[in-house]
Amino acid sequence: MQIEKTALAGVLILTPVRHGDARGFFSESWNAKTMADAGLNYHFVQDNHSLSEAPFTLRGLHFQTPPHAQAKLVRCGRGALFDVAVDIRHDSPSFGQWLGVDLSFKNGRQLFIPAGFLHGFITREPMTEIVYKCTDSYAPDCDAAVRWNDPAIGIDWGLQGQAPILSEKDASAPLLSEIKPHFSWGTPA
Repeated sequence: MQIEKTALAGVLILTPVRHGDARGFFSESWNAKTMADAGLNYHFVQDNHSLSEAPFTLRGLHFQTPPHAQAKLVRCGRGALFDVAVDIRHDSPSFGQWLGVDLSFKNGRQLFIPAGFLHGFITREPMTEIVYKCTDSYAPDCDAAVRWNDPAIGIDWGLQGQAPILSEKDASAPLLSEIKPHFSWGTPA
């Protein structure tokens, strides 16, 4: 497993080794011991799987507040997407900064996003599937979002003049400046 640090402390790109032959490939996308040896001691309790039929489907920017905050390990099961993490740890030196990574079935990359970050993605191909593990179960009372196009964050979604396909929840989410602080830089993820 190749593990790359990113410009946002705690956000990592994980690229599993693929063992291939004429039949296809085998890849180990998560191994608790391998990850613990790398300092990633996370216990995942829920797997999510989402299908977006059309390109430019945008989902996010989502997070769960404490006590049900979630770290996520995100990968693309089919197609291609641009996955985004935004630091919302209010006293962090990178507060409000974002990172985007291309995830696809072809490249096999995964993005690890600790608690304290917004998460969102936009699809690049039809019939794109996203699969991700979470460290806490979905809790409706802790479900929260920030608007995908908040100018204070300034994410370049690569829309190429296209309007994104959004849910009503995502289209009407508050700005980052309108949410209360839920995460601190010094708090463990």
